[in-house]
Amino acid sequence: MAFNGVKRPANRSEVSVYSQPGRGGGGFQQTKVCRYFKRGDCTRINCTFLHIVAPTPLTNPRRALATTKATRDHAQSFKWKNNESILTQKSKMAASKRIPSQQSIATTNSIVTPGSMSQQSPANEQSVATQKSIAIQKANATQQSIPTQKSIGTQQNNAIVKPLENVCNFLATGKCMKGDRCPCLHSWFHGDGFSLLAQLQDHKKMVTGIVLPEGSSKLYSTSKDGTVRVWDCHTGHCGSVLNLGGEAGCLFSKGPWVFAGAPNVVEAWNIQTNAEFSLSAPAGQVHAMEVGNEMLFAGTQEGIIVVWTDGPEDNPFQLAAPLEGHTGAVLCLKVEADRLYSGSVDHTIRVWALNTLQCIMTLDTHSDAVTSLICWGQFLISCSLDCTIKVWAEKGGNLEATYTHTQEHGLLGLSGMTDAEAKPVLLCSCKDNYVWLYELPSFAERGRLFAKEEVGAIQVGPGGLFFSGDGTGRLSVWKWVEPGLKVGSS
Repeated sequence: MAFNGVKRPANRSEVSVYSQPGRGGGGFQQTKVCRYFKRGDCTRINCTFLHIVAPTPLTNPRRALATTKATRDHAQSFKWKNNESILTQKSKMAASKRIPSQQSIATTNSIVTPGSMSQQSPANEQSVATQKSIAIQKANATQQSIPTQKSIGTQQNNAIVKPLENVCNFLATGKCMKGDRCPCLHSWFHGDGFSLLAQLQDHKKMVTGIVLPEGSSKLYSTSKDGTVRVWDCHTGHCGSVLNLGGEAGCLFSKGPWVFAGAPNVVEAWNIQTNAEFSLSAPAGQVHAMEVGNEMLFAGTQEGIIVVWTDGPEDNPFQLAAPLEGHTGAVLCLKVEADRLYSGSVDHTIRVWALNTLQCIMTLDTHSDAVTSLICWGQFLISCSLDCTIKVWAEKGGNLEATYTHTQEHGLLGLSGMTDAEAKPVLLCSCKDNYVWLYELPSFAERGRLFAKEEVGAIQVGPGGLFFSGDGTGRLSVWKWVEPGLKVGSS
């Protein structure tokens, strides 16, 4: 059966769709290909967009010129690092044959070295210099366009290069739809030499303290939800929950004793004898505790350091005269040798003599609340909400800040330990929800731990263990691994 149809003339004039009229009358040159045509479902009778594949460089001289230039520029972008030593074979041939300068510029796009310039004739020196200037400008422009390590979602060899700074916001909820194409980290840590062993989440609010008492197989944690939880180190299960009756501010352990600070009280447990004591501390929330010279110290919201001395077995904690001097809440305490160090919201660090309980020194170089103190050898290390970590050393009987390390965000806590190779490592929790790991004394970064919210507690344990607790109530258990078994995140 034959179909009747109109035959198009074979020798009709070539009317390109590139010059068809637009919608509003008046001709214009259309350069866009119809996106529905590409999918094969355009239903327009007189579509104003192209219904052909764009001409190839062979049929469109202008596009061919642009393509060639783009290709040359792309090739040039790989030469900026060695722009004084790269000379292509074509440039060498042009230099040896003394090709006229205009032809050399038209046929080469390489960077000419000073050595090749000496081979040019005097008539061509100016053109060669112009060629070198143009090439170097292109190289500099290429160098400026290269993304830095901090760029997010950069591509290399068609693969996503994930940055080191940001963890995916959807990782915690498991709702990231990008998978391997996500430009952010899908890991709770970055670095090598340590690994995540477990994540324990039963607390309802921020974790404020973590301790693993000496010789115990139980891990203790406190939270702003007002509870103390006891975890089995072998199974990771919470075996018991103790209610403090108020928000827990801190947790501390010394020998068989575990102490939990709450508003106006310190709860004490002896894990060997199961003895329990409630120690009155009528000075507001207890933020920090420390033991030294047979005395228990508690830093409180009202700026007073409450002191208990050793007593008889039936009442081992005897309330003594408090230490006064701070004008803001005492957030951290540290005992080393015969001294007690205290850090406060009033921006100062006070040094107390344990034998006289008198303040012998006040350090006031921080510009915001002092949040944590640790001692490392003969050095005192402090951190503050002023975004600095200061290293203090004694000179002439006084403590002086000999080094200051600056972070982008305020610091919340410090802890120190050695890795599997016995290298000293400082752990610093910040308000950016990260725990930064630095090798001492160089402060070279070793890695980072990520959390959904601020990390309120970091603590070290035996055998390379260390712990972190964040604002969601999650407690994470980490461990340094042997050098030959190093693992890390990407």
